[in-house]
Amino acid sequence: MSRAIVVTAIACASMAVGALSAPAATEISAANCARTSVGFVPLKDFGAGSYQGFEGGLYPGGSNAPTRAYLAQGRAMARTVVPRGADGRPSPSGRIALLSIGMSNTTQEFQAFIRAAAADRSTSKRVVLVDGAQGGQDAETIKDPGAPFWSRVDERLARAGVTRRQVQIVWLKQAIARESRPFPEDAGGLQASLRSVVGILRSRYPNLKLVYVSSRTYAGYATTQLNPEPYAYQSGFAVRWLIQDRMEGRLVGPWLGWGPYLWTDGTKGRKDGLQWTCDDVREDGTHPSPSGQTKVAGLLLRFFKSSPTSRSWFRS
Repeated sequence: MSRAIVVTAIACASMAVGALSAPAATEISAANCARTSVGFVPLKDFGAGSYQGFEGGLYPGGSNAPTRAYLAQGRAMARTVVPRGADGRPSPSGRIALLSIGMSNTTQEFQAFIRAAAADRSTSKRVVLVDGAQGGQDAETIKDPGAPFWSRVDERLARAGVTRRQVQIVWLKQAIARESRPFPEDAGGLQASLRSVVGILRSRYPNLKLVYVSSRTYAGYATTQLNPEPYAYQSGFAVRWLIQDRMEGRLVGPWLGWGPYLWTDGTKGRKDGLQWTCDDVREDGTHPSPSGQTKVAGLLLRFFKSSPTSRSWFRS
């Protein structure tokens, strides 16, 4: 374990390649490495453009940044993120728990992030990274507050030596397995499920301050129906609309913002140079390979070290 950060790396079955939601029969198929682009414009590259009549950008108005007023709210919330004891009260010897919530891709990527953060000396020794994401647990499954998913998260928190009251930050990345609805119904359905999940987070973690949400990585190489294109791409709109709900007061609770935006148009890439190659996925073209996991982990680490709402508590 690094001196720079306290982490928990939970060995669990979900670290293996698992489905977004457990299918009746295992689908095994070689990735379609020829599909190196689907021609969609990454949300953060839109400018004044639109997709099927809906504006791009990560935030309203086609912007990739929150409004000044909303960012100020996030910064104010970040200032309340402090080490807390098991009872949730501020304590100089306490911990700051950052919890991942999501499905198989999420746990695989967060485990790589745990390793990257452990090797980085600039991260705070007060931060405890807890991987609550689990294979086979899509958004439709975990939107139920009584789902076994949530009791397993409690078990992981306990194994990490923290309590619900010490959870102050969540990285949320979800999808709906085997989605088949047309756009925008698919994105609207995921948005509704994410709203339910945020409500559960609010009720379970009384000191939760910040929730960072990411959408899917490129799925053009996928050869199963777990969550192929265009659903992976369109999940970005679900996240965008969820955050807009919070910005405009239709959703209350913790401050919501984008985590790293992960989707890029395969090897065609996007303006910042990010590409997603066939080497970045496993045989099904959906789940990240070790190189894909490392790529997402790097984006997460860079985000938490640099975001104006996270660097104050994430860095030492």
